[in-house]
Amino acid sequence: MDTFVFILEIIGTVAFAVSGAMTAIKKHMDVLGVVILGLTTAVGGGIIRDLVLGNTPPNTFRNSIYAIVAVCTSLVIFFPFVRRFLSRTHKFYDAILFFMDSLGLAIFTVMGIFAASETAWNHGMFLLLFVGVITGVGGGVLRDILAGNTPYIFVKHIYACASLSGAVACVILWPWIGSLYAMIVGAAVVFVLRILAAHFKWNLPRAKDFSTEGELK
Repeated sequence: MDTFVFILEIIGTVAFAVSGAMTAIKKHMDVLGVVILGLTTAVGGGIIRDLVLGNTPPNTFRNSIYAIVAVCTSLVIFFPFVRRFLSRTHKFYDAILFFMDSLGLAIFTVMGIFAASETAWNHGMFLLLFVGVITGVGGGVLRDILAGNTPYIFVKHIYACASLSGAVACVILWPWIGSLYAMIVGAAVVFVLRILAAHFKWNLPRAKDFSTEGELK
């Protein structure tokens, strides 16, 4: 189980680091900006998770492998030939960014639940779900804020709802099929919902600005 968790964490770290680095490149940041945004996206959710659970200092600072992987991944994305490959077309670039962001969201949602289960399982389902979702979306929120974008969680294809749905599936199935399969199912639910939401243009209802129509003075 420890090996499985470690592999998941590394895959999630790489996915979110790629997402952060690509967002930075899209914003024409320099190499430091690319590294910082990739690192923040990759470890931000985990840091928030550990602070909520009272695990201090956060695991990122106790085990540097995740930060090292995130920095190295960001530097690879910054290489000119990699940037040229990713930038072949605008549609291809956005597709890779979306895929990596969805993969990171799926993995870190269930990783948050796993971390909470080790210290706070008896505190109830709400805490497990909250920690799972905040771990999944936390890095992306920090990425978007630093990049000057409206966070995906508020506007893009049921982002937080996908994370919450996967977290619910994971927590409910945990006692019945075991932690390993529950995490796999939960991550799959998040990832598939994100793909379906993007394909079918699913979004939550948005607030309408009536002032543009003269209805609010």
